[in-house]
Amino acid sequence: MNDATSDDDETFAEETLIQAIENQLEAGEPAATQATLNKLTLVGYERDEILKLMALVLAREIRQMLEQDRPFDIEGYETQLRNLPDLAE
Repeated sequence: MNDATSDDDETFAEETLIQAIENQLEAGEPAATQATLNKLTLVGYERDEILKLMALVLAREIRQMLEQDRPFDIEGYETQLRNLPDLAE
């Protein structure tokens, strides 16, 4: 795979994750998504930056779910969202 394809894949993945966050915001579920957006907006983060941070949290949860062969941990996901802008190790 060449670098351009890898970059395209990363861009697609990021866009897909951000769209998932937008869908969560639109649906109001989980509530932590909107609460996190509100909190980070209040402390001066730009919406695009907030969405990217939330997408990182979602990506991490999906990766852990696949690696550990377990269901999506909504409570863990919400906790990580509420901890933003700090990202757990």
